[in-house]
Amino acid sequence: MQEYTNQIHRCFRCGYCKFPNNFTDLNCPSYNRFRFESFSTGGRLWLIWAWLKGEIEWSEHLANIVFSCATCRNCVEQCPMRFSDDIIDWIVGTRRDMVEKGLVLGQVSEFLDNIYKYGNPWGMPRNERDTWAEGIDRHTPEDEYLFYVGCAGSYEPQGQRMAKTINLLLKKGGISFGILGSEEACDGNEVYYVGEQGMFQELMNENIQKFKDQYVNKVVTLSPHAFNVMKNKYSGLGDTKVFHYTHLLHEMIQTKNIQLNEVKARVTYHDPCFLGRYNDVYDIPREILKSIPGLKLIEMDRNRDNSFCCGGGSGNFVFDLLGRSSDSPSRIRVREAYDTGAELLVVACPSCYCMLDEAIKTEGLEDKLIIKDISELVKESSKKDNDKKNK
Repeated sequence: MQEYTNQIHRCFRCGYCKFPNNFTDLNCPSYNRFRFESFSTGGRLWLIWAWLKGEIEWSEHLANIVFSCATCRNCVEQCPMRFSDDIIDWIVGTRRDMVEKGLVLGQVSEFLDNIYKYGNPWGMPRNERDTWAEGIDRHTPEDEYLFYVGCAGSYEPQGQRMAKTINLLLKKGGISFGILGSEEACDGNEVYYVGEQGMFQELMNENIQKFKDQYVNKVVTLSPHAFNVMKNKYSGLGDTKVFHYTHLLHEMIQTKNIQLNEVKARVTYHDPCFLGRYNDVYDIPREILKSIPGLKLIEMDRNRDNSFCCGGGSGNFVFDLLGRSSDSPSRIRVREAYDTGAELLVVACPSCYCMLDEAIKTEGLEDKLIIKDISELVKESSKKDNDKKNK
């Protein structure tokens, strides 16, 4: 981190990082939640700079400020300075320094300990990783794709529902694939962004070796988080290609391997940060939705690169340093979705699914706004086609 000391001071707290590009709202999740300058990107960087120079000492409050950043990249999108692409590296680098020195919050330490001991952030038994997957084929070297399910897809009910739906759609589309089941390891995306570099290297190497052992040439991920870390942070993947499941759904729809029929509904789509801002996948999910006859897509005011984060990045979907308030990002986001007049809030990420599903319940909107993964809508539309054929 010391090499960053001479760079961070170039941030002079202009405040662009707090907003979307039209300045109509606050778009930094942690600043919106706490409304203190120290929780904005500019304020956070100045505190980091002071800590690196020895002007302030570490404290739990400082750690809370540093780890509450959801690494959503709104600051990167909005910062007008040439160093904008380095901002997340500075924050992650600071976390790495704190982790190496043992200066972390209890929630973050427990998060990392659980992944180290159990292979998932909730501390669930490793041998329960595939209990949801009865009847789903395990990967063989002959399969075209490895379907990487991830921790949220393996242990969270919403993620399991997504994984089962995608399994059915891939089979319907004639895709040859399998899962690793209980042999699957954590992808390490959150471990990387929390700053535990040593554990991340171990997880990366473990996954790459499993891919090699299984002769994996193509990986399709359930989570944008896994898609991001494998595509952008794994060194040594060689020619192995990584896709998010929306890539395959889009291709199957385009090639007519999946036939879609009418689903009458008004929907709004939430852009996952690790799919959108990190990997520029904005159009494909929308093209999938627009391909379903009868579906009307209504955009929220904040969408695409201006989308408002659900607050779940960097492990917050587990330890949730931004929650417990009506100003928590997930609750703000579901209110924004409801205000569009949409009946359905559509997601493409198991972490977003969990965060926003809980927020809908907390806001008392269960009877007014239903959350669905984009694959569930495709399944609903294609199921009608089967029903017609059966008749």
